[in-house]
Amino acid sequence: MRAGRATSRAKRKPATARPAARRKSTRRRRKPGARRQAAIRLRRRKILQRILLSAGAVAVATCLFVLIPLGLARDPAPICIDDPQTFPPAGIEGWSGEQLENAATIVRTAGALGFAREGQILGVMTAMGESSLRNIDYGDWETSGFTNPDGSRTTSIGLFQQQEWWGSVEQRMDPATSTTLFFERLARLPDWPTMEPSHAIHRVQINTDRDYYSRFQADATAVVDALSGPCG
Repeated sequence: MRAGRATSRAKRKPATARPAARRKSTRRRRKPGARRQAAIRLRRRKILQRILLSAGAVAVATCLFVLIPLGLARDPAPICIDDPQTFPPAGIEGWSGEQLENAATIVRTAGALGFAREGQILGVMTAMGESSLRNIDYGDWETSGFTNPDGSRTTSIGLFQQQEWWGSVEQRMDPATSTTLFFERLARLPDWPTMEPSHAIHRVQINTDRDYYSRFQADATAVVDALSGPCG
């Protein structure tokens, strides 16, 4: 009986070693899972860093895109009426180059004759409507065959398209002199400041439509105000 018991005890010993083997295999399986989680966390951190860097770059670019134009708009280059090089290359309300130079001559001449802002605007309006602010040596007869009421051909030339009874060719083709001729006639209308600007011009120019020059009032105002600003 003792021998039998000893044999049965000997057979039971291998069975006790199985749970340990299972524990070891379980531990080995958990190790790869922890590595994967660590790698996933690392990848997530890198992705988050990239997102934050991209967002920061976009924010900086947006700020520059908004702030730089605002800074330029707040600090425009000064326009000096006596220095055409300071006139904006892009122009003022579509008027540029020679046109602004002629407008500056009108503003200066009108001011010297005692005409303030409102009178200067009338002068620029007139030249805009008559010659597009260009000192041209031809007029309505050459462009469209337009004649005077008596059937004679028109002789209009210069900024203000003045005919021969206004003065000599030299006078009418000189921007400052032709401007003076215009304002001398405007001064003969004592009530011109109370009239509609286009109607006052019509009384001087004697054209067919007294409202014709109204379309140039906004542009003339913008040009005169720009040229009359402080010269830094």
